[in-house]
Amino acid sequence: MATIFKKIQMFENITKLTSRQFLQFSVRNYRHRRALMYVPGSDERKINKIASLNADCVALDCEDGVALNKKDEARDIIRKKLEHIIPTANGDIGVRVNSIESGLCEKDLEVCLSGTHLPHTVLLPKVENSDHLKWFSDRINKFIKTDQKVNLIIYIESAKAFINLSDICKTAFTLSECNKFTPTSLVFGSDDFCASIGATRTEDSTEILYARQKLVLCAKAFHLQAIDMVYIKYKDLEGLKRQCEEGMRMGYTGKQVIHPNQIETVQESFLPALATVEWAKGLLDAFEEHQATGKGAFNYRGSMIDMPTMKQAKNIIDIVKPVKKKST
Repeated sequence: MATIFKKIQMFENITKLTSRQFLQFSVRNYRHRRALMYVPGSDERKINKIASLNADCVALDCEDGVALNKKDEARDIIRKKLEHIIPTANGDIGVRVNSIESGLCEKDLEVCLSGTHLPHTVLLPKVENSDHLKWFSDRINKFIKTDQKVNLIIYIESAKAFINLSDICKTAFTLSECNKFTPTSLVFGSDDFCASIGATRTEDSTEILYARQKLVLCAKAFHLQAIDMVYIKYKDLEGLKRQCEEGMRMGYTGKQVIHPNQIETVQESFLPALATVEWAKGLLDAFEEHQATGKGAFNYRGSMIDMPTMKQAKNIIDIVKPVKKKST
């Protein structure tokens, strides 16, 4: 934990940038979600510990983390706990509902959105087509009685979902323009995906490489966060770190977490190295100076710089800024 805070303090001075309207094309200003931590909605003891987790995003779970005979209990607990959690929450507090096809989703939404304090985010699993989003849009408008919007995190977990992924993203943004939700992220559900294609899991995950990369591709095309698969060996922090670093190199912005001892490793791994942030900050400063003199491409630290490189530098700073803001 101390390592993360030390890193953030160093970023405080590095990220004091001047205004650059010419670089406002990169990433939408969403809440940071390096670690997406699941907490069973039926377990009050674990929910009461949320404030101590320091996770960017916590999902109160109605789905996989709750037994079928505990679903009603989980909904009621979540609704009551949101009244106390939301007013003081430092991070993103969401509710993962059951899938639409399960027949349980409508009741999840009705109960969990009926309180005075709504969750910041609804996490919708097993989205496979645009009709699922149209269904969700109708229900979210029905159950939210105020003008408030919630964020939407979409789970992609099957072969059919990947075939329809571009259409899913387009539909989400089209519907969000006149409805009470804002799409923010895509999540890769690797285990359900493997089951849907009959793949056998391996240590290096080559069998899901294409899907893992395609999710990042679509997420970035629509300016969405990309949240990577679960690392199930929760005691193996070295293996977790390797997989986090691999995901970050691919373009993922965060990772699903199933145990509190994974949070620190994940959140530290999804911060760029200090030297990288210093490079990006220096590059943006140099770019501004050259723009003032009317120059286009220019040399920086021995490399020729053009606009794609500038976008990469801006993305690095965008990763750091929400973390800096959260720490203040």
